[in-house]
Amino acid sequence: MEASRNRGFSTAWARDAFALDLRSLAAYRIALGGVLVADCLLRTRDFRLMHTATGMFTPDAVREYAGRATCWSAALLSDSDAWAAAILALEGVAGLLLAVGCVTRLATILAWVAVVSIVRRTAPATNAGDSWLACQLFWACFVPLGAVWSCDALRRGGEPGPRPQCAWSAGTAALVVQLALVYLSAGIGKCNDTWWSGAALGHALSVHDHGTHLGMALSDADRIVRPLTRLVPPFEIAGALLVLAVPMASVRGVLVTAFASFHLVIWGAMSVGLFAPIAIAAWLPLVPSAWWDRGRRVAGEGVCLGLGRGATAACAAALTLAVVGWTAALLRPATTNDRPRLPPAIEALLDLTALHQEWLMFADVRAQRQWVVSRAVLADGRVVDLVRGGAPFETAEPAGGFMSLPHHRWHKLFWVLHEPRMRCFAPGVAAGLVRAWNANHAAAEQVRSLEIRFGKRSLAPDDETLHELVVAAWPPRSVGGAGGLERLLDEASAGRRDGFPGVE
Repeated sequence: MEASRNRGFSTAWARDAFALDLRSLAAYRIALGGVLVADCLLRTRDFRLMHTATGMFTPDAVREYAGRATCWSAALLSDSDAWAAAILALEGVAGLLLAVGCVTRLATILAWVAVVSIVRRTAPATNAGDSWLACQLFWACFVPLGAVWSCDALRRGGEPGPRPQCAWSAGTAALVVQLALVYLSAGIGKCNDTWWSGAALGHALSVHDHGTHLGMALSDADRIVRPLTRLVPPFEIAGALLVLAVPMASVRGVLVTAFASFHLVIWGAMSVGLFAPIAIAAWLPLVPSAWWDRGRRVAGEGVCLGLGRGATAACAAALTLAVVGWTAALLRPATTNDRPRLPPAIEALLDLTALHQEWLMFADVRAQRQWVVSRAVLADGRVVDLVRGGAPFETAEPAGGFMSLPHHRWHKLFWVLHEPRMRCFAPGVAAGLVRAWNANHAAAEQVRSLEIRFGKRSLAPDDETLHELVVAAWPPRSVGGAGGLERLLDEASAGRRDGFPGVE
């Protein structure tokens, strides 16, 4: 009797926690479609620089960074510009099909293939939001996104019998668990002195970190920002736990509202691209039925769609794999950027499914100012900053910080390019910038030499260390030093003329 009661309680909890209203899933589908179309259009701004073989990210560098054949990308099947355009277009078309709910399952699969391919093809310029979108699309393949409010539903017409109002399966469980894993990992990662002291958010909102101009203004309001900073870790952890442990409609309604508002603030205050819309979309499946019904009882309520045995087994295995990857990432030492060590077979499966679970966003926010400048000497003798569209070169750190770069993908690229694991991209980045500039300027404005320098200044009271280093240069130095003499002479004269500090 006791065992039967426990099974009944477990089943009731699982249904409450993982059964999702079909209308909420439809809203989720429409939001995903909108995000995909927006991402496709925004990426066209840097199509040649970030997606083609002659741009900043050469195919060889991408393969070297990936390190394993299982870390696939359809974008690397051909080096032609037409193929790169086709992969990007696939994302946009799949997004449109998802938004209207036409051939929904196929559109979801194609969207997942396109997003994973693009994210890996442009690895130095992607953020956690891009990876989260890929994960969501994987689980969405196991969920009936097109059951209502879709072209697919219109084609099916009026089928006999009660109409299902929800979906309850391994797929819906995976969507909910994935959401909880992201916030639980992010919250736990922030449990450190920087966040508990109240300093982390102020630093992160600086334009010399991830902040926008609005974020920079908010960071000056210390009396407000410090208390809010201390609330962020428990807010994220509590949200993740409540999603699983207290699946009441009223609680979920509050969570959806609170986290959507949280991400809207992030969207305005931080330069993180489409991370906020992707995060808000992830909460839409949890919108309770009461929001749609407004107190009305709908015929067929309680009838749920499930999955077949094969799909259930595949989804459950993938979810187990994701939890293993999440655990490994969470246990990774905070002092290293190395990937978590897992058995090769597990790593291969995580690569193939693109289910790596590394969500320690903003866990390590340091008291520092960071910047990047690109000193380009033109044929007419002018010295300009190439990454800022040819603006006059500033010897001091740029006043606008990373916000003076074109947009967040440039920000992310130059934020990480100095890291050892990213250095394989450095020669291609410098060469790609020069190639793009020279293709659009007259002979007198052609680039003779380029150096990209990354700077970092500590803001800690007891440490005012300044670090600067050259992360990329063109023309590249050969092993014997050929090609570097002219640049070295230019450096010496520029150092005397501009007073630019030495490099580390």
